[in-house]
Amino acid sequence: MDGEKMKNTYLLSYFPIISILLFSLSFAIYGEMKMLLLFGNLGIYQEMLEFFSETGIKLALLIVLLLLFFMVFAALKLISDTVLELSLLFFSKDSEGKALTSIRKGSVIYVIGGACSLFSIQFILGLGSIFFATNFVALIYFVYKLSPTLNISRLVGLVFFPIFVWAALISIVSYAGLKLYNSVIASLPI
Repeated sequence: MDGEKMKNTYLLSYFPIISILLFSLSFAIYGEMKMLLLFGNLGIYQEMLEFFSETGIKLALLIVLLLLFFMVFAALKLISDTVLELSLLFFSKDSEGKALTSIRKGSVIYVIGGACSLFSIQFILGLGSIFFATNFVALIYFVYKLSPTLNISRLVGLVFFPIFVWAALISIVSYAGLKLYNSVIASLPI
């Protein structure tokens, strides 16, 4: 009985990397299609075909974009895990880690979301919607699993701490990106 429980725990530990690969593949395929379209419109694609085969170009683009998106999603996963464990540290009375192991099964949600994203590789709105819906469902699962062990004030803190951190992070990155964009546009001789 104990061996079966350990086997399930180890099986679930692979789900995050599987979901990262699935989401990365979906976004990489979409990005590859758009880049090939852009290269075709700019007239670069025909020049590239003189040096590489069509399959080689597509495969190289897919590998580069897959690696890029894998790094982005892996970084987001690292930040997400850190924020989740910090919120558990601040708001949960659990010192043995039972709360953390109870929400580990939520990684199945991300695998399902990653698999669904493969069916929406033609549409960026579909990919984005599936990604955000997956995160929302995972948040609901997280709250559902932890709600019996927390009082209402700790539960509110546990929910709003990650939301606040993500909102602050997105705002800072957006502000920095906007400032960089404006400085690049201002420096162009127009």
